Amino acid sequence: MPKPSLLSPASLGLLLGLLGVVAFGGTFPMTKLAVAWFDPVFVTFGRAGIAGLLALIVIVVLRKPLPDKHLWLPIGIAALCLVWGFPGLTNFAMRLVESSHAGVVAGILPLGTAVAAAIILREPQSRAFWAISILGMLVVVGFAMRSGGGAGIGGSLGPASLGPASLGPASLGLGDILVLISVAVASTGYVYSAKAARVMPGWEVISWILVVALPINLAGMALSWPGSAAFTAAPISALAGFAYVTVISQYVGFFFWNAGLAMGGVARVGQVQLLQTFITLIFAATLAGETVEPVVWLVAVVVVALVIAAKRVAHKT
Repeated sequence: MPKPSLLSPASLGLLLGLLGVVAFGGTFPMTKLAVAWFDPVFVTFGRAGIAGLLALIVIVVLRKPLPDKHLWLPIGIAALCLVWGFPGLTNFAMRLVESSHAGVVAGILPLGTAVAAAIILREPQSRAFWAISILGMLVVVGFAMRSGGGAGIGGSLGPASLGPASLGPASLGLGDILVLISVAVASTGYVYSAKAARVMPGWEVISWILVVALPINLAGMALSWPGSAAFTAAPISALAGFAYVTVISQYVGFFFWNAGLAMGGVARVGQVQLLQTFITLIFAATLAGETVEPVVWLVAVVVVALVIAAKRVAHKT
């Protein structure tokens, strides 16, 4: 008689999702460290290019077959969102805002994922869910405007713009706009990658996503290469940041996240993302050296409370 599993598929899905969220929680602070030295364009192509080479090695060594034809569309869309869209937008945003600030703004990601699932997977949601989702968006936008999230639309994205540049108490900065768009893009990518992960292991999904995008990323990495001297002179923090977003954020984290979504369900495991904002704040304070003001923690709690409320009324009539 086979030994019973210690964890049910749903519980294991939650555990895997939690590991993925911990991995992703460090993305903003570590990106901040990386783009403080390296150009955001290079970081975008470099992280995906190197991660793509690792993925190609894994696929070749394990002799994995090509995905079925019907999986190429979700894999392709996920590649657009998770290889170029989300990383590229956040790389530039981290030159304009603090990672702790971005972590709070991105706290609506669980709502974004649920909304994307409702639209893409046609999962019906209640009116209360949509009302709370709109309220959550208003809270996040209000926080962004009050905190002055980066330079204005005409602001610079170059090295001189490092760090937040307040526009006053009623300004929605370019950094915030980039983060908000990145949330929509990431939510879409998560849903499509989870769709593929229903019939293929999560690690295979992210591996093929990276391999499909590899030719463009290698070309982009070559064109934006800063030179060996840039790496030699780079501070340890920048190198560590680049290594983290390359190996953990771009590749290994998705092993856990995709598998968790597939095993535990998009809506259920998506709740684990509630912790991501707080993990980001801890990373920002301990590794990125940022001062996280009490109001930031307070807004994070409010956002998470709204996400919880939205989850509880989801699917209810």
